[in-house]
Order: sequence, then C-alpha cells, then structure tokens
Amino acid sequence: MPLAADAHDLGRVRAFNRTVAERIGALDDSFLARGRPMGESRVLWEIGPDGIEVRGLRARLSLDSGYLSRVLRSLEGQGLVVVEASADDGRVRSVQLTTSGRAEREELDRRSDAVASSFLEPLTPEQRSRLVAAMTRVERLLRLSEIRIAREDPTSPEARWCIEQYFLELQTRFETGFDPTRTNSAEAHELMPPVGALLVARLKGAPVGCGALKLHAREPAEIKRMWVAADARGLGLGRRLLAELERAAKEAGATAVRLETNRALTEAIHLYQSSGYLEVPAFNTEPYAHHWFEKKFCPATLQRGPRRILS
Repeated sequence: MPLAADAHDLGRVRAFNRTVAERIGALDDSFLARGRPMGESRVLWEIGPDGIEVRGLRARLSLDSGYLSRVLRSLEGQGLVVVEASADDGRVRSVQLTTSGRAEREELDRRSDAVASSFLEPLTPEQRSRLVAAMTRVERLLRLSEIRIAREDPTSPEARWCIEQYFLELQTRFETGFDPTRTNSAEAHELMPPVGALLVARLKGAPVGCGALKLHAREPAEIKRMWVAADARGLGLGRRLLAELERAAKEAGATAVRLETNRALTEAIHLYQSSGYLEVPAFNTEPYAHHWFEKKFCPATLQRGPRRILS
C-alpha cells in the first residue's frame, strides 16, 4: 500500500507549490503578459509546430475533455489554432498551429526563457548549480509520482507492446542476441490470474514499464519480463515495479520470489542485490541466464486470509 504522507511533509509540498506558482506567474490572468491564462498558453506550447491529436494532447497534459475543448475553442477564436476531424475517422480530431499560433509559441518561448533567467541571474555560480540540480531532482521525482502501476490483461495491445520492447532490448544487449522462442516461457496464459499477473506502468497514459509474475501455490514465485523504457530510467521505477511484484506474490501466498538475469544487465543485477536478493545456484535451465537470485519473505510479512494478486 502507498505510504501516507505526514502533516509536515504535506505542509512543505504545499509551500513549495505556492512559491513556484507565484514565481512563474501562474496566478496572473495574463500569463507572461500575453493576454491569456497560463492554461491556454501551456496548451498552445504543447501542440507544437507539428500539431497533435486532441486525445494525445489531453493524455499528455492530463486534462479533462470538457476543459480542453473550451481552451481549444478559445485559441481558435484568437486565430492561433485550427481543429480538424480526420478524413479517415471523424471521431479523431487533430489540432494544428496557425501562422499566428507558431509566432505566438515562439514569443512564449522567448518570455519563458526570460523568466528562467530571472531565477538564475541573482544567484552566484555555485547557487545556480545547486538550484538547477535541485530542480532536476524534483522534476524527476514528480515524474515518478505521476506513474501509475496496475494489473494488465497480458493480451492487451499495451501489454504486448511492452513485451516486444523488452525482447528488442535484450536482442541488442545480449552478447549472443536474443531469441524469444528459446527463453523459458512466460506466455499470456501463464500471467493470468490465478496463476500469474502482469503489471504495466503508465506515465500520462503511455506505457513506460512492465513486470510479470508466475505463481506456484506456496512455492517461490517467478519474476519475469522486468522492463523500463529508456526515458523513464533513473526515476526509481524499476524498484517500484519490483516492490509491487513482491507484494503481489506475498498476497498470493508465495513464500519467496525468484528470478534469473543475464550478466549484461548490470543495472538489473544491482537493483536485485540492493533489494535484498541473494544469489543462489541455478534453479532452472534458462539459456540466457548467468545469475539466479532469490528473496525469501519473512513469515510476519506474508498476507493472511483470502489470496489475491493485486487490488
């Protein structure tokens, strides 16, 4: 279960939010002195020079469809965007910047750079470095907090896409390449409740990672198909996925979890070792494995009562 935040932490987060909102001008009706609120300017910038499907824009910014429709109508009224239905499917709409919209986006970029400069100019070089490093860390942690992990049907398009990306990465990283037909199985039917589970992590609706579990009653469960997209690495997502898989295994009654990995995956090996996994003798004949790991669960941590995989 997620850890509850204490009152002090909540207070510090709220104070930080207030400071940032004031500093970037989010409270002004005319954001960056351009005659429109921040929400409209943000949408205009996110549309970009190449345009975007409306549903993709909504997912990227996590906006309510009604609110986004109102913003797009306002931007259309200002002559900055054009919203058009697809010729192939009238339900699919795309939004493009007009010539005026592209010019306005460039002006927003210029003024945003000026605001960013105002953060840095009063500071010494050492202070600037500290501020930029802190902002970078905060931005990455905020991205991590946006990621949602949930059980997924192993036959869904998103699940299949994640597994395909996992296979492609192994193909490029393993010394001998990777053939999915030779590896130990973790087929869709093996990852369905009650014999297994597949977890998919999403950031703004898009899949960015996965992990699977094969259950064997009260015997050790197997962790399979651990993968994190390149642009989501360094956030701690792999550790979150691993913890969720362990929780699911405990709730299903497993006494331990096992996994095997290739020596080329050095970051994965470090993750497992730092998460309490011990290297053990080979417990299967996986042809691509060089290391086998196991983590036993303390009896006090095992889930009692009805077994379930993940809520």
